[in-house]
This record gives sequence, structure tokens and C-alpha cells, in this order.
Amino acid sequence: MSDQSPEHPSGKVLKTTPLSEAHVALGARMVEFAGYQMPVQYPEGVLKEHLWTREHAGLFDVSHMGQARLRGADPLAAFETLTPGDFAGLKPGKQRYSLLLNADGGIVDDLMAARPDDDGLFVVVNGACKDNDYQLISAALAGTAEVERLEDRALIALQGPEAAAVLKQHVPEAALMTFMEARTLPGFGVELIVSRSGYTGEDGYEISIPAHAATTVWNTLLADPRVKPIGLGARDSLRLEAGLPLYGHDLDETVSPIEGDLGFALARRRREAGDFPGAARIGRELDAGPARVRVGLKVLEGAPAREGAEIADEDGAVIGRVTSGGFSPSLRQGIALGFVPPLFSEPGTRLKVIVRGKPQACEVAKTPFVTHRYVRKL
Repeated sequence: MSDQSPEHPSGKVLKTTPLSEAHVALGARMVEFAGYQMPVQYPEGVLKEHLWTREHAGLFDVSHMGQARLRGADPLAAFETLTPGDFAGLKPGKQRYSLLLNADGGIVDDLMAARPDDDGLFVVVNGACKDNDYQLISAALAGTAEVERLEDRALIALQGPEAAAVLKQHVPEAALMTFMEARTLPGFGVELIVSRSGYTGEDGYEISIPAHAATTVWNTLLADPRVKPIGLGARDSLRLEAGLPLYGHDLDETVSPIEGDLGFALARRRREAGDFPGAARIGRELDAGPARVRVGLKVLEGAPAREGAEIADEDGAVIGRVTSGGFSPSLRQGIALGFVPPLFSEPGTRLKVIVRGKPQACEVAKTPFVTHRYVRKL
């Protein structure tokens, strides 16, 4: 990797991932994202990259994400003081989606935490939030657990219906894993941390790699004709079709897990005990319902509704706003996520989105918009 960091037009120096030069060599269009120089698309463009991932296998660089190990006498129990998940009961080889919560039950970040081996808890957080997240975790757990940031590792995602067959050639044990399992495995001559998960709704893997081996692993996977590099543009359209929220857009510190349609991240034991940050508010919302809820929307006419577009009822009264939106390459129509009062959240409810000042018909839709194809245990 080059010693020189690229400079943003604003004068801000951007960070680079261990794969930055590989992206440039492939002709990627690089943009600023979460303080990093990242590939938004390659020469074939977002539409083709999106559809290739749905049909074959797409390879993503997500090394801007924060990777860390949480260690201590009992790091699993310690982590429960910040999240509403059941980590004390997390079995070896398993991974959980969870949420860092503030004292009012708002979402500080969403994350993945796993036990791929016996070395504490392996945690992956969002790139734009990682500095704040790890400071928060370190301060809250001081004297109980320690956070080691894994700055010397890259992270890639191999996603799509052919991902398992591709990775099996290099990491045979990965094919035996099912959705939300995580293991430390040998592959490509190094030690990998592999989870069968991702952010596209497709089957696939996220693979943590020592930084020095990242380019070799990346190029080896791309040598397979079933695999193509995929940028941030298609990553966003894929996750939107999968109905998955994006932190900083669909989730933030004002949104609770109940409002965000993430109640599944609240373990039953934790709900009953009420022993997590913001439990009072979340308990009230579980009992009485929240003031707003995240829903999916299909745009029935006109242009796609983008983030910030107002949502109105059929009489034109504004009732909410779009938090993520765009064109669905798979469905060939506009889709969006947004917040509305519960009264308007039933699938099939007809609403309007205001796009460039013009009301357009839409309806509430079940998510995911495109069926998830995760490989689960029978």
C-alpha cells in the first residue's frame, strides 16, 4: 500500500485500505466514505455489479469497518452492559447482530459480535462510528474488559449464490458453515476469521485477513470467473433491496430498536430483566407501541424517492420521511425505507412520496423487498 494518503477536495487527508491500489488498478472510481478513499463502482457500473452479485459472486472491500477483540475475565457478560443481546449465552462458533444503545434507548451503532475461537469476543462495527464506539466501549468496561483494535487486518465480503462454491476451493471448511456462524480458519496461507453473513441478503461470507495478505487473497478470488469486484454503489442498492438499515441514515441515536424494526435484537432474557441501556423507554414502546416505525415503501409511479423525501398520507398531510431510497435493479422500480406513524405501517397502505415537489403514489411493502437467501441449518 502506498505511504501517501489521497487528499479530499476539502483538504482532508483520507485513509486508505490495504486494497486501495488494487481498486485503482481495476479502474475503480474512488470516493470519500467514512473518512476513507473507497471504490464506489468499477468500469461496468453499479447496475451490472448489482445484478452480477444477485446471480454469481461479488467481492467487496469493507476494510473501513472497525474490527476489534474484546478480552477480559468475562468479556461476554461485560458486553451485555452496553447491548440488549444475549452474549453470555453466545456459543463458540456463533455470531450475533446487536446494537450499542445510549441511556435513552437510542442506537449508537449496530454491529456484529462473534466467538470464532476462544480469544474473547470478535466485534465488527461501522466505519464512520468506530472511533466513538471503541472509546465508548473502552470507557464503559474499564477494569472489566479491554478492547484491542485490529488495525492490521483487512475485511472483505464475498456475496452471492456462487460465493460458497468459490470460497470452498480455498477454505474447504467454510462450506460447512451456516448463516451467522463464525470460525477462525486457515486459508490462502494465513489465518482468517470467517463468518457466513453479509449485507446483501445473499448467501456469502465476510472474511477478516491479515493486511499483508489482503491483496493476494483479493486477486486470487478475482481470478475465478464467477467473481467480480463490487463497489459501494451496488453494496447500497443490494442492502436496500434486502431491507437492511444503514446507520446514520435509517438508524441514529434518536431511533430505538422498536422504532427501527429491530426488536429481534432484544434477547428475551434481557427484555424480562430490563438490564440494558434505555430499557425503560424500550419497555414502554413494547407495551404501548412507538410513535413511529420503520417501513418499506414501493414507489408506484415517477422517480425513485431519495433520502429526505417527505412521506404523506393520501390526503397530502406529511406523516414521515424517507431515510434510504433508490432504484431497485432487481425489481425495476423505486424502493425506500422510511418512518411513519404505526397507523400507516400496514403493508399495502397507500401513501405518497414528495419527489421534487411532486406527490407520487407509493405503498407500504413488506421487507425484504428481495427474498433473503441465507443458508440456515435444516
